[in-house]
Amino acid sequence: MDFAAALPTFVVTLREGVEAALVVGIVLAYLKKAGQSQLNTWVWAGIAAGIGTSLLVGVLFSGLLSWLDTSSQDGAQVAKQLLEGTFGIVAIALLSWMLVWMTQQARALKAEVEGTIAAALQQEQAGWGVFGLVTIAVLREGFETVLFIAAKFQQGWMPTTGAIAGLVGAICIGFLIFQMGIKINLRLFFQVMGVLLLLIVSGLVVSALRHFDAAALALTQTYPRFANLCPVSGSCFLGPQVWDLSQILPDKQFPGVILKAFFGYTQRLYLVQAIAYVTFLSIMGTTYLRSLQPSLEPASPTPATDLVKR
Repeated sequence: MDFAAALPTFVVTLREGVEAALVVGIVLAYLKKAGQSQLNTWVWAGIAAGIGTSLLVGVLFSGLLSWLDTSSQDGAQVAKQLLEGTFGIVAIALLSWMLVWMTQQARALKAEVEGTIAAALQQEQAGWGVFGLVTIAVLREGFETVLFIAAKFQQGWMPTTGAIAGLVGAICIGFLIFQMGIKINLRLFFQVMGVLLLLIVSGLVVSALRHFDAAALALTQTYPRFANLCPVSGSCFLGPQVWDLSQILPDKQFPGVILKAFFGYTQRLYLVQAIAYVTFLSIMGTTYLRSLQPSLEPASPTPATDLVKR
């Protein structure tokens, strides 16, 4: 079994899950402090709704891709490759945005969540306000993970297994922090996870381009009138081949499979993929490192860490 395919989704789900766990923990702590613990059931309902909706979206996406994969209708493979490529692009955009946004907003996370809860408690239907906040927090992280898994549909069920393991890990971390009172360096955790996520998302750029190229190739095979779209080189728009290491370092065997999981390595790389990978990694890497600068200065701990230390 290709357990390496589960590693990227494990990292993504673990990081996104811990973000959601922090929001849930802050909400529960505030409700306890405000003497409104009777609203905790709305928190658990929000968690269930967020996870349930994410799973439903995931089932719909995987069902659609499975149907296209087995369909004999003209253009089904073209649509499948286009969908996977589109899922990849959307996942890249969302994960990149959340990576930088979470880093920049970490210090204000506790204040923002508590402010939202305080406002909800002033409303007549306070439970619905709590429910909405938690549902959105969980669904946002879950939807990003679902898109990431959909972009890796061709790797089978192992990405889903990694996502489940990541979710369990996030729940365990949340329990250790908010129930057991164990101190965890969240700043270091998110920095390490951020670097891994940056590398994984950069690799997704390579696979997304491959899907679009495969869609063009499938188009030429389905409709011969488009045959001139793809040159003899085997690539429709990815340009000349940079390397072919299929005999030296195959990406389905160790250690190539690990390089593929974390760095987007592919045994056959084309020029456009290489340029896109380096460009994306350079731009997002620089943006992410800049977003870390405030958190590297000696200052008061992040709100979430401060919560743990109480």
